[in-house]
Amino acid sequence: MTEFAGPRALRKLVDAVISLSADLELATVLQRIIDAAMDLVDARYGAIGVLDEAKSSLAEFVTAGLDPETYRAIGELPKGHGILGLLIAEPRPLRLPDLREHPESYGFPPHHPPMRSFLGVPILVRQEVFGNLYLTDKKSGEAFSDIDEELTVALAGAAGVAIENARLHARIGELVLLEDRERIAKDLHDTVIQRLFATGLSLQGTARLAERPDVRARIQDAVEDLDVTVKHIRTVIFGLETTSTRGDGLRHKTMTLTREASGALGFLPEVTFEGPIDTVVTDDICREVLATMREALSNVARHAVARHVEVYLAAGQEVVLRITDDGRGLPERPSVGLGLRNMASRAQALGGRFEARPGAAGGTVIEWAVPTRG
Repeated sequence: MTEFAGPRALRKLVDAVISLSADLELATVLQRIIDAAMDLVDARYGAIGVLDEAKSSLAEFVTAGLDPETYRAIGELPKGHGILGLLIAEPRPLRLPDLREHPESYGFPPHHPPMRSFLGVPILVRQEVFGNLYLTDKKSGEAFSDIDEELTVALAGAAGVAIENARLHARIGELVLLEDRERIAKDLHDTVIQRLFATGLSLQGTARLAERPDVRARIQDAVEDLDVTVKHIRTVIFGLETTSTRGDGLRHKTMTLTREASGALGFLPEVTFEGPIDTVVTDDICREVLATMREALSNVARHAVARHVEVYLAAGQEVVLRITDDGRGLPERPSVGLGLRNMASRAQALGGRFEARPGAAGGTVIEWAVPTRG
């Protein structure tokens, strides 16, 4: 006999759908989806795995139900193996009474809480799989029911709409920002640089008229400072113009990645660029920069207990990525974990270098650099 959801379950579904429209920031929307799904089917743990561009593994894993200590102790987040990989290969609902007994079960890492019942549902955005919603351990101790599955599938449909709305909202904000950048770049070039340049020429002429050597020296120092300022402004203009015309460049992807990482960190990292990031960094280096940045920020979120993170990315003869945090720093006898080995191997494969060192005022500095390819 087919079971039907009762009035209480339907009310909870309606409330959950309404709650998804209460925010337009993607990171917040994802967390709301998990929280709503857990409440809807009475699950102890929940997560959303966001697929990478190739739709073959997980690029991001957002969780709920784990306390901060357990989250940090688990270490590296899932990439999409085992049961989680089944939903990537076959994006359709999956319900298991005991995920440990499934032949594809990959097992749990150390410090991971035990989990038994499992319900997984794909989330579609514009008919494409955005990611998967995972729910485990129904609080009653029972397995998830077919009603639980139907309710979660319905919620996943609403989640797809909420995610698309958040993406559109972000895109609108980016377009407004790009228009402002174009205007600012034009004002800097047409007004500020020209005035600074004219002031520098005037000072140089004045220096030739000065009789005292110390006055001439001070004027020359001022001219050199103006020259440096003009160079900095030109770098800013270059960054503004390339960001305006190239939404898929490394600058844009870096800002997107750091915004995504803010959910796990609890704050938005400070980002600084230097040099022609979007023109001299090749696609293969760009991929490795982003992979290293993602791994480093994930390490900070899990282990550092940091309150501030700075991301510095420069392009010249080298592409340099430096991530600095104010967390608890490296252990006295650090073991080289998988994440650090991955970052080092990426640099070595491109003929570069990698270093993890204590910060001058505490915390940790990760520096990754590779030669620029002509």
